[in-house]
Amino acid sequence: MMRALIVDDSRPIRRIESDILRELGFESVEACHGKEGLERLRTPPLPDVVLVDWNMPEMDGLEFVKAVRRDARYAGLVMVMVTTETEPDQMLRALTAGADEYLMKPFQKDALVEKLRLVGVVG
Repeated sequence: MMRALIVDDSRPIRRIESDILRELGFESVEACHGKEGLERLRTPPLPDVVLVDWNMPEMDGLEFVKAVRRDARYAGLVMVMVTTETEPDQMLRALTAGADEYLMKPFQKDALVEKLRLVGVVG
């Protein structure tokens, strides 16, 4: 079973992403901000992919991505930033920080599936 971590402060968005991932054969774990996301990562097993929102309380998605990339245990972890941030410079900041892909909200199921293909977690 593939595993995913969804880090987003919006319960409806977590539900939508979780439903799509379940259809693709993933088991999902959820966190409502970056600090909780880091706590979830410390509990094995590691997820195959992390979907992370940018704008969240406690610790935003960009800080989460940077924190994950600073930790060698998570070197191979695949992260997709899923956010309402649409400016090209924001996209560049996320990718530079270590996000593997970037998906803008609102998104269609097909767009999420395509990003997961691009990062190699679905066939």
